[in-house]
Amino acid sequence: MCRRWGGSFYSAQTGENAEVSGDDAITAYRSSEWAERAFCSKCGSNLWYRFLPTGNRSFSAGLFDAAVKFAVEKEIFVDERADWCRIEGDHPRQTGQEVIAEAEAAGFRFD
Repeated sequence: MCRRWGGSFYSAQTGENAEVSGDDAITAYRSSEWAERAFCSKCGSNLWYRFLPTGNRSFSAGLFDAAVKFAVEKEIFVDERADWCRIEGDHPRQTGQEVIAEAEAAGFRFD
Protein backbone atom coordinates (compact mmCIF):
# COMPACT_ATOMS: atom_id res chain seq x y z
CA MET A 1 0.00 0.00 0.00
CA CYS A 2 2.78 2.50 0.84
CA ARG A 3 4.40 2.04 -2.58
CA ARG A 4 1.06 2.69 -4.30
CA TRP A 5 0.38 5.72 -2.14
CA GLY A 6 3.69 7.49 -2.62
CA GLY A 7 5.52 5.63 -5.38
CA SER A 8 8.14 4.25 -2.99
CA PHE A 9 8.45 3.32 0.67
CA TYR A 10 6.81 5.52 3.29
CA SER A 11 9.38 7.45 5.28
CA ALA A 12 7.81 8.94 8.38
CA GLN A 13 8.44 11.17 11.36
CA THR A 14 6.69 10.71 14.67
CA GLY A 15 6.51 12.93 17.69
CA GLU A 16 4.50 13.88 20.71
CA ASN A 17 1.69 16.45 20.62
CA ALA A 18 1.78 17.15 16.89
CA GLU A 19 -0.50 20.00 15.87
CA VAL A 20 -1.99 20.27 12.40
CA SER A 21 -3.55 23.37 10.91
CA GLY A 22 -5.28 23.97 7.60
CA ASP A 23 -8.04 21.40 8.01
CA ASP A 24 -9.85 22.87 5.01
CA ALA A 25 -7.03 21.62 2.74
CA ILE A 26 -6.74 18.12 4.23
CA THR A 27 -8.43 15.10 2.72
CA ALA A 28 -8.30 11.81 4.61
CA TYR A 29 -9.42 8.41 3.46
CA ARG A 30 -9.68 5.03 5.12
CA SER A 31 -7.11 2.87 3.36
CA SER A 32 -7.85 -0.30 5.36
CA GLU A 33 -9.86 -1.55 8.32
CA TRP A 34 -7.22 -0.16 10.67
CA ALA A 35 -5.67 2.81 8.89
CA GLU A 36 -6.32 6.25 7.46
CA ARG A 37 -4.11 8.21 5.10
CA ALA A 38 -4.27 11.94 4.46
CA PHE A 39 -3.09 14.29 1.76
CA CYS A 40 -3.24 17.99 0.90
CA SER A 41 -6.23 18.67 -1.34
CA LYS A 42 -4.44 21.74 -2.76
CA CYS A 43 -1.07 20.28 -3.86
CA GLY A 44 -1.49 16.52 -3.38
CA SER A 45 1.35 16.05 -0.88
CA ASN A 46 1.06 12.99 1.35
CA LEU A 47 0.60 14.14 4.94
CA TRP A 48 0.12 11.27 7.36
CA TYR A 49 -0.75 7.70 8.13
CA ARG A 50 -3.02 7.18 11.15
CA PHE A 51 -3.25 3.83 12.95
CA LEU A 52 -6.93 3.86 13.91
CA PRO A 53 -6.81 1.56 16.99
CA THR A 54 -4.58 4.09 18.79
CA GLY A 55 -5.16 7.27 16.81
CA ASN A 56 -1.38 7.65 16.44
CA ARG A 57 -0.19 9.42 13.31
CA SER A 58 3.13 9.30 11.52
CA PHE A 59 3.84 12.22 9.24
CA SER A 60 5.53 12.07 5.86
CA ALA A 61 9.20 12.85 6.50
CA GLY A 62 9.34 14.98 3.36
CA LEU A 63 7.23 17.61 5.11
CA PHE A 64 10.07 18.55 7.46
CA ASP A 65 13.37 20.19 6.52
CA ALA A 66 15.05 18.79 9.66
CA ALA A 67 14.21 15.19 8.66
CA VAL A 68 17.42 14.96 6.59
CA LYS A 69 19.40 14.84 9.86
CA PHE A 70 17.56 11.92 11.45
CA ALA A 71 18.63 8.29 11.22
CA VAL A 72 16.30 5.46 10.28
CA GLU A 73 14.65 4.15 13.47
CA LYS A 74 13.34 0.93 11.94
CA GLU A 75 12.21 -0.55 8.66
CA ILE A 76 8.97 -2.53 8.49
CA PHE A 77 7.37 -4.88 5.97
CA VAL A 78 10.80 -5.62 4.51
CA ASP A 79 9.48 -8.82 2.98
CA GLU A 80 7.18 -6.72 0.77
CA ARG A 81 9.71 -4.13 -0.43
CA ALA A 82 10.66 -3.79 -4.06
CA ASP A 83 14.13 -4.97 -5.11
CA TRP A 84 15.08 -1.37 -5.95
CA CYS A 85 14.03 -0.18 -2.50
CA ARG A 86 16.92 -1.05 -0.16
CA ILE A 87 17.79 1.21 2.77
CA GLU A 88 21.38 1.11 4.00
CA GLY A 89 22.33 1.17 7.65
CA ASP A 90 22.31 -0.84 10.79
CA HIS A 91 18.75 -0.51 12.06
CA PRO A 92 16.02 -2.99 13.03
CA ARG A 93 14.13 -4.60 10.15
CA GLN A 94 10.82 -6.40 10.54
CA THR A 95 8.75 -8.52 8.18
CA GLY A 96 5.03 -7.89 7.85
CA GLN A 97 4.34 -10.99 9.95
CA GLU A 98 6.58 -9.63 12.71
CA VAL A 99 4.89 -6.21 12.63
CA ILE A 100 1.41 -7.77 12.84
CA ALA A 101 2.50 -10.16 15.64
CA GLU A 102 3.93 -7.22 17.61
CA ALA A 103 0.69 -5.26 17.22
CA GLU A 104 -1.44 -8.28 18.18
CA ALA A 105 0.76 -8.89 21.25
CA ALA A 106 -0.04 -5.29 22.25
CA GLY A 107 -3.78 -6.09 22.00
CA PHE A 108 -4.65 -4.92 18.48
CA ARG A 109 -6.78 -7.02 16.13
CA PHE A 110 -6.81 -6.90 12.35
CA ASP A 111 -9.90 -8.88 11.47
